Amino acid sequence: AIPGVSVSKYLRMIINAHREARGEEQIKIKDFARVAQEAMDLASIPKDFSSRYLNDGFSGGEKKRMELLQLALLQPEMAILDETDSGLDIDALNTVAQGVNTVAEGSNLGTLIITHYQRILHMVKPQFVHIMFEGRIVKEGGPELVEELEKRGYGWIRDEVTAAA
Repeated sequence: AIPGVSVSKYLRMIINAHREARGEEQIKIKDFARVAQEAMDLASIPKDFSSRYLNDGFSGGEKKRMELLQLALLQPEMAILDETDSGLDIDALNTVAQGVNTVAEGSNLGTLIITHYQRILHMVKPQFVHIMFEGRIVKEGGPELVEELEKRGYGWIRDEVTAAA
């Protein structure tokens, strides 16, 4: 939480830092207002959110929406979503998943989703699934691996790794 720094001010600052690094001029306030509103619409964020202090009193879902808002504004080549589904109710999870799908649509965004639960993978369809066990990747596959995990749990992975050792 950063009391005294509004969401809007923070977002404009990070956009300008990226623009400066690319040798571009600062974004004009009018242009920033337009792109920020488009990103807020994407993340289903109410307009008054931008005047709040950064993460000050934000719920878990609001913090996730803030992350999604940054993703939409900065448009990175790679996003690492580390347990982005943690602590979210189903409505917030749907909003986050829809936002990730929308941001990724029509872009070259690579997304790494780190999760212990399959529910987000029903909303953000993975191309590749990698399972880690004791710090190393022990199983790889496509979206069908998510379904197999859901049916069988993780115990069979441990059994396979132990049998192969």
